[in-house]
Amino acid sequence: QVQLVESGGGLVQPGGSLRLSCAASGSIFRVFGMAWYRQAPGKQRELVAKMFSGESINYADSVKGRFTISRDNAKNTVYLQMNSLRPEDTAVYHCNADVVVSGSYIPANYWGQGTQVTVSS
Repeated sequence: QVQLVESGGGLVQPGGSLRLSCAASGSIFRVFGMAWYRQAPGKQRELVAKMFSGESINYADSVKGRFTISRDNAKNTVYLQMNSLRPEDTAVYHCNADVVVSGSYIPANYWGQGTQVTVSS
């Protein structure tokens, strides 16, 4: 019923920048919190940044001051601007959203397939 599609990943040199996008589509009534998680090889998935529907924001300590999350509510899209990238930022980045689908009253949690970000010289 709801699809989250990420884009914008790729290969970048240390110190470079990337901008990820995630668009939610389907039978959407309302989108609440939208977030980015990442999973590096051999590691658990971790929260990178989350933007609640009231626009309060949480960032992982490791990305504070370098990454910025934003959203376009009219487009049900969330962005992640990543600056000063480091090799340790290499991971698959997944979009996550709490969505109330049309005809429902309870939000459900959805995940995107992920987009690879590789930081290497």
